[in-house]
Amino acid sequence: MKERQQIVRWVSRLINLFFYLCLLVAIYIVMQVFVVTSFSIPSDSMSPSMLAGDCVLVDKCSGGARIFNVLKALDSKDVNIYRMPGWRNFKRNDVLVFNFPYKAERWDSIAFDVMKYYVKRCVALPGDTLEIRNGYYKLRGVSGEIGSLIAQQQIAALPDSGTNVVIPCFPWSDELKWTIKEFGPLPVPAKGQVVKMNSLSYTLYRQLINWEQKQLSRINEAGEILLGDSVVREYCFQENYYFMAGDNAYNSQDSRYWGMLPESFIVGRAVRVWKSVNPDTDEIRWNRILRKIE
Repeated sequence: MKERQQIVRWVSRLINLFFYLCLLVAIYIVMQVFVVTSFSIPSDSMSPSMLAGDCVLVDKCSGGARIFNVLKALDSKDVNIYRMPGWRNFKRNDVLVFNFPYKAERWDSIAFDVMKYYVKRCVALPGDTLEIRNGYYKLRGVSGEIGSLIAQQQIAALPDSGTNVVIPCFPWSDELKWTIKEFGPLPVPAKGQVVKMNSLSYTLYRQLINWEQKQLSRINEAGEILLGDSVVREYCFQENYYFMAGDNAYNSQDSRYWGMLPESFIVGRAVRVWKSVNPDTDEIRWNRILRKIE
């Protein structure tokens, strides 16, 4: 009888232990999906704000966590991404983690890669008009410092000719001839914003329109913009977009090269370094532990 009671107690304890373990796993998953997650920084593209080997906490909750079919995304299929309500909009100078929005080595078409993440600083919001003049970011009607001043000073110091000449960038147009030193003006689209379609707007926004409409646009010999077989005189954007830039101007593959970031691709805001390990020496950088990302 006593042995039977002991067995019952042990089984009850195991059941309770299993229940609490399942509860902890469920809490962990909910936290990862809806509240906060961690990412490791692999390069120095955001130096000195973040260094290679930093592990950062990413706030998903304030901007609204995303919900989508992960299995379809892993299978490289189109997915609908829904963002839950948050209590804070993304702001200029926020450091954001996002899914890289273009196919590998192909910046002519937007694609959602659930396994490829970037971290950059937001320098322009939906509805902003961005220019780069002599390497410095300018937003029409907005004052104050935008982006990394050190990075902009580095670009401003590049010569206009010679072996270290500044390089071309988005939208890779021979007519516009924009460079990372002289760029724009680029109106960054906001959801519901309407633009007249002409050769310039087609050059700037064709990737975004093709992605939103899930079909290719083109320009005919008469200069008309066609979506499928229909002539498009104006277009209303269905998504908010952002312009992202790295703090390390010499080693950052950012919006200057591939264009604008759809809001649905944003994971969340990087807020704090919780661990940092020097990738060359495997030593912990104790001075970076719990450092706020600014």
